[in-house]
Amino acid sequence: MRFRALPLALVLAAGPAIAHDLGFAGLLSAGNKEDLPPLTLAAGQPVSDGPLTLQSGTYYEIEIQADGSQELALAGAAFFRAIWIDEIVINGLEIRPLGLDSVEFDEAGTMEIGFIAIKPGSYALAIPGTEGETQRVEITIQ
Repeated sequence: MRFRALPLALVLAAGPAIAHDLGFAGLLSAGNKEDLPPLTLAAGQPVSDGPLTLQSGTYYEIEIQADGSQELALAGAAFFRAIWIDEIVINGLEIRPLGLDSVEFDEAGTMEIGFIAIKPGSYALAIPGTEGETQRVEITIQ
C-alpha cells in the first residue's frame, strides 16, 4: 500500500501539467500574437503578396485595406469557420461577431481582424466572382 501511494504523491507534488507558459491571458497574451501582412482590396491589384501559413493556437491580427476604387468583398466561409474571431475593428469601433462569411468594402477604409487559428487545413479568402490567382489568398493552418 505504501509503494502505491508514493508514485501518486510524487505526481501530486509536481503540480499541474503545463502545456505552455502564456500567462493569465492564455492564448490572448501578447507573447502569442503575430501580425500578418495586410490584404489589399483594389481594382486590378493582387489581394496578397503570397500565401499565408498559420499555426493553430496562435493569435493573429490582419489588416484589410481597400482603396475605394471599386466595391469589393472577401469571402471565405470555410476559413472563418476554422478560426475564432476575437474582434473586428473598423474606424475605432470594435465588433465581436459569433461568425462571419465575408466582408465587403463599399468605399476606402481599413478593417483589422484579430483571431485565433483553430482548425488545421487549407483555406482561401477570395473576391467573389473572380477566378484569378491574384484575386485570392491561400491560407494554411498547421
